[in-house]
Amino acid sequence: MTMLTPRTPTRLAPPGKGRRERKAAELESRTRLAGERLAGFSARPGAQVLQDLSATRNGLTHAEAALRLERHGANVVAHERAPRWWVQLAKAFRNPFIAVLVFLAAVMWWQDPADPGVVILSVMVGISGLLRFWQEFRSGRAADALKKLVTTTCAVQRRAGGAGPTTLEVPMDQVVPGDVVKLAAGDLIPADLRLITSKDLMVGQAALSGESLPVAKADAPPRSAGGTPSSEDLGQFETTDPVEADNLCLMGTSVTSGTATGVVVATGADTYFGSMAGSLVGERPQTNFDNGVRKVSFLLIRFMLVMVPVVFAVNGLTKGDWDEAFLFGIAVAVGLTPEMLPMVVSANLARGAVAMSRHKVVVKRLNAIQNLGAMDVLCTDKTGTLTEDRIVLDRYLDVHGTEDDEVLEYGYLNSHFQTGLKNLMDQAVINRVNEAEEVVVDARFSMVDEIPFDFARRRMSVVLGRNSIVGDLGRSEHVMITKGAVEEVLDLCTHMTDRGRKVELTDQLRRHVTRIAEDNNRQGLRVLAVATRTMSAPRDTYSVADEDGLTLVGFLAFLDPPKADAARALQALADKGIAVKVVTGDNDLVAARVCADVGIDVGHVVLGAEIDALDDTALRALAARTTVFAKVNPVQKARIVRALQADGHTVGFLGDGINDAAALRDADVGISVDTAVDIAKESADIILLEKDLTVLEQGVIQGRTTFGNTIKYIKMTASSNFGNVFSVLVASAFIPFQPMLAIMLLVQNLVYDIAQLATPWDRMDEEYLRRPRNWDAKGIGRFMVCIGPISSIFDIAMFVIMWNVFGANSEAEQALFQSGWFIEGLLSQTLIVHMIRTRKIPFIQSRASWPVMVMTVLAVLTGLYLPFSPLAGSLGFVPLPAGYFPWLIGVLLAYCTLTQLLKTLYIRRFGTWL
Repeated sequence: MTMLTPRTPTRLAPPGKGRRERKAAELESRTRLAGERLAGFSARPGAQVLQDLSATRNGLTHAEAALRLERHGANVVAHERAPRWWVQLAKAFRNPFIAVLVFLAAVMWWQDPADPGVVILSVMVGISGLLRFWQEFRSGRAADALKKLVTTTCAVQRRAGGAGPTTLEVPMDQVVPGDVVKLAAGDLIPADLRLITSKDLMVGQAALSGESLPVAKADAPPRSAGGTPSSEDLGQFETTDPVEADNLCLMGTSVTSGTATGVVVATGADTYFGSMAGSLVGERPQTNFDNGVRKVSFLLIRFMLVMVPVVFAVNGLTKGDWDEAFLFGIAVAVGLTPEMLPMVVSANLARGAVAMSRHKVVVKRLNAIQNLGAMDVLCTDKTGTLTEDRIVLDRYLDVHGTEDDEVLEYGYLNSHFQTGLKNLMDQAVINRVNEAEEVVVDARFSMVDEIPFDFARRRMSVVLGRNSIVGDLGRSEHVMITKGAVEEVLDLCTHMTDRGRKVELTDQLRRHVTRIAEDNNRQGLRVLAVATRTMSAPRDTYSVADEDGLTLVGFLAFLDPPKADAARALQALADKGIAVKVVTGDNDLVAARVCADVGIDVGHVVLGAEIDALDDTALRALAARTTVFAKVNPVQKARIVRALQADGHTVGFLGDGINDAAALRDADVGISVDTAVDIAKESADIILLEKDLTVLEQGVIQGRTTFGNTIKYIKMTASSNFGNVFSVLVASAFIPFQPMLAIMLLVQNLVYDIAQLATPWDRMDEEYLRRPRNWDAKGIGRFMVCIGPISSIFDIAMFVIMWNVFGANSEAEQALFQSGWFIEGLLSQTLIVHMIRTRKIPFIQSRASWPVMVMTVLAVLTGLYLPFSPLAGSLGFVPLPAGYFPWLIGVLLAYCTLTQLLKTLYIRRFGTWL
């Protein structure tokens, strides 16, 4: 006898591939192997499966279950656990700029432990890291709180030694291969099961397949595709997709109606669900934000590595004091480094997370906020996003395809009087009648008997007594009403109702009514046929044999209706430059119908089978021109995401099922909902408390505002710092003393950086928010080189003024020179913020937010006050004469005017500003 043993390959991808490719190959290999194992169980007769598992229909003994639990381990799948708080804290400081600041602080401390710059840099590093840590730690706890445990136990049949079987409630994590599990409506499937008995079983597989309607499952399905149901469990035709196997129930799905018994064939990591989950833990792939920050960081670091040695060499050679030149070089390095960048970015993202929480959005990973703003392609599932995630009766048609209330009446009677658990379509019929406040017809009938639904017949019938309106002592007339799959019901019909007349169902008419049903199917509707029979000899009980000689009345057509606001939400996303692609596991007809209803240009619907035949290059081309993908599995969804990313897009993925987890993880921003399965929430970066594209639109705007304020700070600071260093180079070459003391540079930088702490609270121009924004290291470098030297023109002008007008042209008067340039440099840096923050004319066409205005005023007043303050002496300042300030105003006005003029020329030349 063969026991099931875990067969998890230890190496699943060639070592030469990148980490993301290896993860993708591992996921594909795991799911394929799991699918092959399950397909084998599906194809074998039930008795053979039990024998292979060394199990019986009566279940395992308690001792056997304990041994198997020890051998196979707990029935749990791999979950991504949040790191310990101290690990999360350490990761918050993992940033290229923080590393540079720590290095600079260490050098300064080594040179002079009492240097105040050490404290300043340490505070900047500490605040930046702690802010990021606290926001992510708090968001992680909020996300964990969203996890709802639906059930923790399941009904398992076990034996005590030689005693008979008893049904026990066993924790799901203690279920083992060979256990016999009993299923009823509402149960979660605790592991992968091979059915051994079933009655009217319907299973919701949306989490695995994306199909919105429940599917029928049975222990004795057809042996071959298109075959007839078997009365004996001989196994099903072999399928490579276990989701489609009619005699398998998979972990992560749930029972919507009926009952069944199944034997566990796989648990934990060996289940189909577990094969996916095992590949989704560990380090996440680099996102658009990560790559952008890295490129920009190293661009600025390269500038620093080039400029600092040049300043050091020029100062040492011209002044002869290499120690002083070294200190000044360190100060320039600090001045060149946007040391507040980690803190400003963290504050920006944290503020964005708080703002999004007001819109019922939980941000698990702060970086995802910027990715949301940069997103230009959103891949989304259909169910619950574009649709209402509920089944409604869309139409009730006669045999010619026109609406007929009589069809609705008979459909309602069938659904209302059946005694079994009403499925979603039965409830939809009842709801349609209740909502329309139709005339109550059930009072005219009474229940006589029913023939329940089963998998083989795919229909159910009720027999009703037609009550007399006046007293009648005789037996009432009996009417059978049958509702079910079109093909099965039509096979039993000999007549049809044609505009109130009963006519024979000829072959020509049979083809006609079949075409009516197929036309509705092609529109994405699930169609059921309704037929009746008036019983000539009423009796108390009826059987399947009586379902014959029926008269076709018409058809009921169901769908998951589009959300009322879906079209508007999609248009709003399109207006923001975001292309929406629907990626669903549901069938192509349903997907095409729903997408067309909400205004999506469907075009050619690509099926998952087509994707498997393409290499990555071909898939990139196909993904670029395709809007709707249907019948796709988890591996195919992830491949679509990666293909779009390889084509240069920033991709968001919205999903809530097990089959979405891989794509959620690979996307630049993974978006899920609080009602999603745990693995989807763990893989997501953002969790919506409402599955609503309108909420997502607000998140996109917030993401772009966050990114805009971040890039605003980088461009303002980098260009300003570059201009300052350029000015230092000129001054060092021609002035016989230091143009500014190292401590002055640090203080100037500190005051400016503190003023920039208000940047996250600034507003962005409406035009900026209309399209996706992305990191552009080349553009930032170009901006620095083109805009930065403007300030040097006016710095040099101030050098000339201080040298010639105020006589600060000797070492004895160097403090006056340094004080004058300190004020001009700080005020020009601070005021230029308002020139750079918008492509419009500042203060007239676009005004900064009040926090930015307040911080600007405070920075200006601080700069003007310091040379006259009690700290002036210790910092090396001297008071400036009154005649200095008119010159200062003139220089600043000229600076702002020239910057605005060059800004216009820059925009014309390059078509962009921020």
